[in-house]
Amino acid sequence: MRNNDIVQKLWNLCDVLRDDGINYSDYVTELVLLLFIKMVHENEEAGILAAHTLPEHCRWPELASRSGLNLLNHYRQMLVDLSKDQDPLIAAIYADAQTRLREPRHLEQMIKTLDQIDWFSAKQDGLGDLYEGLLEKNAGETKSGAGQYFTPRALINSMVRCLQPKAGEVIQDPAAGTAGFLIAADQYIKSQSDYDDLTLQQVRFQKQKAFIGVELVPNTRRLALMNCLLHGMEGDEEGVVHLGNALGQAGAALPKVDIILANPPFGTSKGGEASNTRDDLTYKTSNKQLAFLQHIYRGLKPGGRAAVVLPDNVLFEAGVGTEVRRDLMDKCNLHTILRLPTGIFYAQGVKTNVLFFQKGSASDPYQQEGCTQAVWVYDLRTNMPSFGKRTPFGNAAIGFTEAEFGTDPHLGPFEQVFGTNPNGTGLRTEGEYSFGAEKVELAEDAANQDTDPELAHSRWRCFSREWIRDHKGDSLDISWLKDKNSVDAADLPEPLELANEAKDELEAALAELQELVKALEGVE
Repeated sequence: MRNNDIVQKLWNLCDVLRDDGINYSDYVTELVLLLFIKMVHENEEAGILAAHTLPEHCRWPELASRSGLNLLNHYRQMLVDLSKDQDPLIAAIYADAQTRLREPRHLEQMIKTLDQIDWFSAKQDGLGDLYEGLLEKNAGETKSGAGQYFTPRALINSMVRCLQPKAGEVIQDPAAGTAGFLIAADQYIKSQSDYDDLTLQQVRFQKQKAFIGVELVPNTRRLALMNCLLHGMEGDEEGVVHLGNALGQAGAALPKVDIILANPPFGTSKGGEASNTRDDLTYKTSNKQLAFLQHIYRGLKPGGRAAVVLPDNVLFEAGVGTEVRRDLMDKCNLHTILRLPTGIFYAQGVKTNVLFFQKGSASDPYQQEGCTQAVWVYDLRTNMPSFGKRTPFGNAAIGFTEAEFGTDPHLGPFEQVFGTNPNGTGLRTEGEYSFGAEKVELAEDAANQDTDPELAHSRWRCFSREWIRDHKGDSLDISWLKDKNSVDAADLPEPLELANEAKDELEAALAELQELVKALEGVE
């Protein structure tokens, strides 16, 4: 049984638990609290996990040997004891944990199901990867909260491949969620041939100090801590992911780092500018992405690099948005923008981009002004399929071996033109025509003025800093291909004409319904 099959089997248990008043969201919490105990047991049996073991009375055999009310009461006490465990990481994972299960038979069924799984096969795929599969399943099914913006694993892997993290570098995610970016970065580093040559001290650094995340929501942080530990990432005394607000003092206290990978939460702070309590961010705003973007480029060491997912509004918003973009391009080399397809996040219609930048200029990491000279843009949005469950985006199974670089079915062409230099300073040439770009109609935009028509059809183009200032007013919403699904307001008929057309269509539909009703009633 492979991990995908196991994930589906575990997910099917939710149908059983609904009889106990457990919904999908609560079910994931219920399952992971129990699943983590089982996975710790399996890792211990395999000799993988030596640190952060559970107290003897809180281990899996103790649960599996009980039944009925005795089992349920013991499990409830286990959760209390684990929340007070001497190991601060275990205590953090089970902080305020409690079960909503009321029927002992439901807990027995969960334990029985977990014991029936072929854990040998699961271990081959990685218990941590199985756990991540469950988190992704939850994000896709619930379509609420953080799940709306669950970053596809294929995109995470692609961003990591481009940035090429190295052992000894400190990597941060200020909006960690379930720690997908940090775990992918760790797996990338472990996949490199020189990882086996690390000293014990260097390995300890990778486990305890190389990764740091911040997460605002306690339950999400709980999932992140479990996820990291199952992947062999321990972090400091608070774990890899700290509880707090990166736009508050928790973020201000973070040290500068070598790499930041992030997909900050979308939207506006409900408390307005007051929700951002940082006094070290120059530009005050209620737009969370603009605030996070400031945190990210200010939080990099000289020469540090970042890849961050941001919605379109960050690229074109006026006022503070313009000031933040200018500051970013002054202090950093914003070398690449990837325009992502719509529909790859569970919140439909969200248009997003990935910004890649380096602190300082391409030649001087300590440069403070005028660091961006040119921005390369890859259009992976125009005339792309409608991605979803039936048409998945990318290939999450593609890992980090050198042979796999650039082989993703959707992100591969971008990775190839991005090049092998993580700072975007390698040899780059305009012109990339994947996904039928040659046949795409050109937009009436300044980007196509005085441009060779063949080059204008390319998905990969370069725009100078001066051009962005003079033609876009420092907006980074740069497009040149016309999407077949887009509608130009200038081409629409007059409002009265549109209203009459809608009226005619509704009247025709009503007449058809009336005929149907007559037929069903047997009226001639």
